[in-house]
Amino acid sequence: MESIFSKIVSGDIPAHKVAETLEYLAFLDINPLTEGHLLVIPKQEVDYIFDLDSEAYVGLMMFAQIVAKGLKRAIPCERIGVSVIGLEVPHAHIHLIPINNMDDMNFSRPKLKLSDEKLAEIAEKIREQL
Repeated sequence: MESIFSKIVSGDIPAHKVAETLEYLAFLDINPLTEGHLLVIPKQEVDYIFDLDSEAYVGLMMFAQIVAKGLKRAIPCERIGVSVIGLEVPHAHIHLIPINNMDDMNFSRPKLKLSDEKLAEIAEKIREQL
């Protein structure tokens, strides 16, 4: 069964994309922990990040690094937190989260509810910094 992320890649589900190559995609999390919370994925549907072949894994990390640098320029924060959990969607992905303290990375706390307009504004702000 196709994952929700594969449906975003194919365009069947809309997303606030901030960066894209032939192999990778970065887009805003619609239920973010902080403003600017991104998901970075390989377009190839692989469930578990460590099942990616070495080339795809390194490419994903290099793409995430580029995106994280633009994200930090766009969203004022102390650091860009990185998390790989992999339980919520069966498609390898990396969370990039602007953080100012450890609690900003607490996935059990309530998520932000941002309007589509606000998400679009944030995505544009990030794209401008890439």
